[in-house]
Amino acid sequence: MKKNQPALHKQLKTLPWRQVEVGHTETVHGHGRSEKRSIKVCSVAIGPGLLFPHAAQAVCITRKVRTRSGGRWKAVTVYAVTSLAAHQARPGELATWIRAHWQIEALHHIRDVTYREDFSQVRTGSGPAVMAALRNVAIGILKLCGWTNIAQANRRHAQDPVRCLATLGLA
Repeated sequence: MKKNQPALHKQLKTLPWRQVEVGHTETVHGHGRSEKRSIKVCSVAIGPGLLFPHAAQAVCITRKVRTRSGGRWKAVTVYAVTSLAAHQARPGELATWIRAHWQIEALHHIRDVTYREDFSQVRTGSGPAVMAALRNVAIGILKLCGWTNIAQANRRHAQDPVRCLATLGLA
């Protein structure tokens, strides 16, 4: 839930989160930082409910991040809404699904920023879907080859066309 829906964001933020127990926590180390995540989930009351159709649960995720070299923890709180009831989605499952969603968002970010997908002139027929698929294939190949920085990989491969063939195992 981003702040582009201010009324819903305000509603989620003002729920009694201090009274809700933490349902799931995890600590992850990677990318030069340590991250502690906790998730709180509460059922949404029937009646007026949230300003979101079919909302069954509200989710509060707190991420505390700091570099592995130390320093101060930086806390970020985000909110989510799901139509799944508590017996359908436990806090640990919600945490896993939300992380998977962020991975998808990361792929969209790469396509938007590195490949400038939003500026594409391909707009008719199946062209946009085909181009998105080709970009996904390129990203997938580069990641399988060990590249973590796709923009850097693109620049490196653009310097020498033979390098592209070698990456594909065709050289």
